Amino acid sequence: MLITSYNPDALGDTLVAIVGPDQASQTSQQVGDIVAIVGADGQPVGYNFFNVSQYLGQLNGNGQITLTAEQVEKLNGAIKAAGLPGELTVDDQPKFVIGKITAFEDHPDSDHLHIAQVDVGSQTLQIVVGAPNAELGETVVVALPGAMMPSGKIIWPGALRGVASSGMLSSARELAIPGAPQKRGILLMPEQLAAGTPFDFDKAAKVVAAQNQA
Repeated sequence: MLITSYNPDALGDTLVAIVGPDQASQTSQQVGDIVAIVGADGQPVGYNFFNVSQYLGQLNGNGQITLTAEQVEKLNGAIKAAGLPGELTVDDQPKFVIGKITAFEDHPDSDHLHIAQVDVGSQTLQIVVGAPNAELGETVVVALPGAMMPSGKIIWPGALRGVASSGMLSSARELAIPGAPQKRGILLMPEQLAAGTPFDFDKAAKVVAAQNQA
């Protein structure tokens, strides 16, 4: 897993690379312009690359960015040269995809949460959801583990009230779709979309506009 972000206005010429969730106990090791954040198990959970343009040249973008295999190779060379642990792995899989709710049941320890089994094409994920409009058979937008939301929040596998949950069913507001309603509820997509299809933010804006007019 690799999540990279670049925010020059807030952090200057710094690339943040996340390869795993934060741990309760972790330390940092800095050599030159590279900081490795290491968990209690000795494995890195992330890196900060200061003055990253010296390794990759000028980066464009503000927020989450996707690195090429060549860029990842250059950063791995810098990590190795610094003698820091671990390495980055190219991750070009979409993290926002279309899902189909194939099973739906009440949460045993909540009066408003539900447990959904969601087909995302390559697998079926169990996701705990509290949206009032989530139902069996709906076509939804799934933020997979490793997704970075527009707010900067990262989705990791976890548990809600003791029930495992891998991913999140997303609302139009959480996805920062223009014209998104401010009320609670996940974004429902056209049923003809196949499970596992990469989510198209531009087409979703048209869906939201049509729903607002309905």
